[in-house]
Amino acid sequence: MANNFKEASVEEINQVMQQAQTAFEAYQKTSVEEKSVFLETIANEIEALGEALLLKASEETNLPLPRLTGERARTTGQLRMFAGMLREGSWVEASVDTALPERTPLPRPDLRKMLVPLGPVVVFGASNFPFAYSTAGGDTASALAGGCSVVVKAHPAHAETSELVYGAIKKAIAACNMPEHIFQHVHGTSFESGKALVQADDTAAVGFTGSTGGGLALLQYSSQRKKPIPVFSEMGSTNPVVFLPDTLNKNAADLAAQYTGSITLGMGQFCTNPGLMLAVESEGLHNFIGALGAGIEGVKPAKMLHAGIHSAYEKKCSAALGQQGVTEIKRSATEAADIEARPIVATVSGDTFLRNPLLHEEVFGPYSLMVICKDEPELIKVLKSVSGQLTTTVMGTDDDFAAHPALLQLLPTIAGRVLFNGVPTGVEVCASMVHGGPFPATTDSRFTAVGINAVKRWVRPVSFQSCPDALLPLALQQANPLGIWRLFDGEWKK
Repeated sequence: MANNFKEASVEEINQVMQQAQTAFEAYQKTSVEEKSVFLETIANEIEALGEALLLKASEETNLPLPRLTGERARTTGQLRMFAGMLREGSWVEASVDTALPERTPLPRPDLRKMLVPLGPVVVFGASNFPFAYSTAGGDTASALAGGCSVVVKAHPAHAETSELVYGAIKKAIAACNMPEHIFQHVHGTSFESGKALVQADDTAAVGFTGSTGGGLALLQYSSQRKKPIPVFSEMGSTNPVVFLPDTLNKNAADLAAQYTGSITLGMGQFCTNPGLMLAVESEGLHNFIGALGAGIEGVKPAKMLHAGIHSAYEKKCSAALGQQGVTEIKRSATEAADIEARPIVATVSGDTFLRNPLLHEEVFGPYSLMVICKDEPELIKVLKSVSGQLTTTVMGTDDDFAAHPALLQLLPTIAGRVLFNGVPTGVEVCASMVHGGPFPATTDSRFTAVGINAVKRWVRPVSFQSCPDALLPLALQQANPLGIWRLFDGEWKK
C-alpha cells in the first residue's frame, strides 16, 4: 500500500458510513453558532500545524511553498466563509406562505419551505490541490456547513498531508464537542474502495474533483444502487479562449505574455488551464503566435504532481501532436528531467479540428492548441463543437465586442464562467463564483464547487404544511428567532 497506509476494506467502509449516519443525526441538534465555531476551529487547527504541513505537502506533490502557503490560506478562508454564511442564515432559502382559510373556492394551508441536509457525504480528495480540494477543502467545508457528516477518501498522491489535516479536524471535533464521527477519513487506491464508498447504504451524496474517467465511474456506481444518489463530479475542461481581431492587431505581445503565464502556471495542472485557443486568421494572430512561441520557449520545465500525471501528459501530448494537420509552434528550450513537464503550444486549422474529436480532449498540463479559423462562422462552429466547459474566455476591445454579438451570446451556453479580457486560471472564492459547467465539465451544471453556493449540492428543499409553530425549524418559526431574510407572503422580510 502506498505511503504505508492500510487500505480500507468494504466491511470497514460500511462501518464508517454507518458511523457517519449516526453522527449526522446527532449533528442536527447542533446550533448554527456551534457549527460556525466548529468550522472556524478547523481553520485554526490547520494553521496551528504550521510549516510542517507545508513541507510535507511540498514533499508529496512537488508544489512550491509559496503556492502551498496561498492554497492553505484559501482553505482556511473558505472554512471561515461558510461560518459567516451560517450566521447570516439566508442560505437556507426560507419561505413562508401563511394560511388563507377564507380563500375561495379553495382555502390555502400554511406552507413553509427551507433547505435541509441530505445526509453523509463522501468526498474524494483531488490530486492537484492537496488543501483546497482535499481533506478540509471546499467540498468538506460546504457539506459540514450544510449540516452533513463527511467521509473523505485521501488521495494517495498526498496521503500523509491528508492525515495531518485529518488530525487537525479531529482536534476541532474534540474542542467543539461535536459528534465523534462527524468527519472520518479512509485510505484506498483500488476501484473497489471507491465503489464501496459510493454504494454504501448510508452514503447520501458524493463530491469528486479529477479525471473524466474517474468522475463517470462514480456516477455509474451511483446509478447501480438500489437508491441512486447525487454525484457531483468536477472533471475535464479545455477552457477555450477566443481572441478577437482588433485586440490581436493592437495587443499581440501583451496577450502572448499574459497567456504564456496562464498556460504554464503550476505546470498547467489546473482544471481551468487554457488548453484551447481560437481566432480567425490575420496578421495580428500570427504576431501573437510568434510571441507566444517565444514566451513558451523560455519557460523552464518543472516537476509535475506525480509520475502518473506526468505519464498521462506525455502520452496525450504525443497523441495530439501526432495528428495530421497539427503543427508544433514551440516547446520549452530546456530539456526536461525526471517527471518534469515541458511546456508546448501548437496550431491546427478550424476545419481539421472539427473533423478530429481527439483534438477536443483535455491535455492536463502546460499544453495549449491554437485553432486557426478561416472566418467567424467557422470559429462559432468550432466553439459549438467543444463539450461543456468550466470556463470560456473572450479577449477583445470594445469595438470587437460590438462587432461579434452572436459569439458573445453563445459563450454562456457552453461554460459555467465567462471571462472578458482575463485568464481562466485563478478561481475567486466568493458568492458570485461559479466553478461548474455543462457536461462533461461536471455531472450537474446547476451547481458550483466553489463559493457559498457550493452548499446547495448537499441539501434539498422540504415544505412543512400546517405544522405547529413550536415544531418548526427555527428558520421557519413565525417570530423568526434567527433573524434571517425570508420570503414571507411574497415579500423579503427579516
